[in-house]
Amino acid sequence: SPEVGGMSVHTFRGPHWCDHCASFMWGLMAQGVKCADCGLNVHKQCSPMVPNDCKPDLKHVRKVYSCDLTTLVKAHNTARPMVVDMCIREIESRGLKSEGLYRISGFSDSVEDVKMAFDRDGEKTDISVNAYEDINIITGALKLYLRDLPVPVISYDAYPRFIEAAKHTDPEKKLEAFREALALLPQSHTETLKYLMAHLKRVTLNEKDNLMNAENLAIVFGPTLMRAPNVDAITALNDIRYQRQVVEVLIKNEDVLF
Repeated sequence: SPEVGGMSVHTFRGPHWCDHCASFMWGLMAQGVKCADCGLNVHKQCSPMVPNDCKPDLKHVRKVYSCDLTTLVKAHNTARPMVVDMCIREIESRGLKSEGLYRISGFSDSVEDVKMAFDRDGEKTDISVNAYEDINIITGALKLYLRDLPVPVISYDAYPRFIEAAKHTDPEKKLEAFREALALLPQSHTETLKYLMAHLKRVTLNEKDNLMNAENLAIVFGPTLMRAPNVDAITALNDIRYQRQVVEVLIKNEDVLF
């Protein structure tokens, strides 16, 4: 597709759903239209209904999960996705001392329920203890949200710079490289990452109860926040170690990096 702002016909790899009507895009080639500025994906027939000034109207963005991060925050006019805020608030209110927080998986049907509720009810979703007693369902819903993003929180563009930053041995040079890598992220991604890292830092402060330190959390969040952009299997495998290190550095230094 031509590298210009605004809408252009696009061939999607893998299954894609329309961000306007939330139904499947059929076909193998030129299935839909993608906005080069905000990453909104829509059927050709839906594109006339979508405002192309890149301030997607709330009623046009039907889904919450799997929706581009920048698109979602623009549609809702928030700094971060409400899923992230709501889940983290809930976890901090009743889960910080829960053993194996983020490592233990919640029952997957219940996690799917939370996802469907967010897609349907948005910020009215009830994720309180009355609705979901097991806090691991809420951590599961947050991890799923982050994994489902079309562009990961640590974006494909910035990914190589973060991996390189993690390879530095000198602590000062490492932090400087991390600052440069962070500067490459879109604002909505930075805001999300900042909020999440401050939260994970608070999780580590409760390590004696939850048994989760920065290293353990980084094992969970490495692949959740980062995906290697189109590299061969060997490189991707090698990167896993560095993905962990990236997240560990971000957690431990969140106060100075953000």
